Amino acid sequence: MNFPSRAFPLTERLAVSEYKLGETGITIPKGMIISIPVYAMHKDSKFFPDPEKFAPDRFNQKEKSKREQYAYLPFGAGPRNCIGMRFALVEIKVCLAYILANYKISKCSQTKVPLEFLIGQGTLQPKEIYVSLESRRDNPIVK
Repeated sequence: MNFPSRAFPLTERLAVSEYKLGETGITIPKGMIISIPVYAMHKDSKFFPDPEKFAPDRFNQKEKSKREQYAYLPFGAGPRNCIGMRFALVEIKVCLAYILANYKISKCSQTKVPLEFLIGQGTLQPKEIYVSLESRRDNPIVK
């Protein structure tokens, strides 16, 4: 669940009061929309070596301890992180388990690799993904 969250994040905040960034001379005015460059952070090889590689081990405790605390922010962080994070993660796991238990999924030839994305407002959406689903008749859940 961590890979897609790292690969395609979205995080914005609204400044509820004026804020001075330490000794930088930068002031964020009240009402400004702050977009955290989470996509750029999650693709930064300083935090995630070989960032395009599917590497689930990068989220184990040993690897997480080597990384900056706030380098991975798919749901934000701190006391104002996404309230639905735990529900979303459980729901994704249940849906994915059901789909994988009942279907064999394969990429169709029309799907371009690497994926191409539509540039939207704060989100990345793949232009075209074509997959083939084949029912797993040997699964007791299907019978």
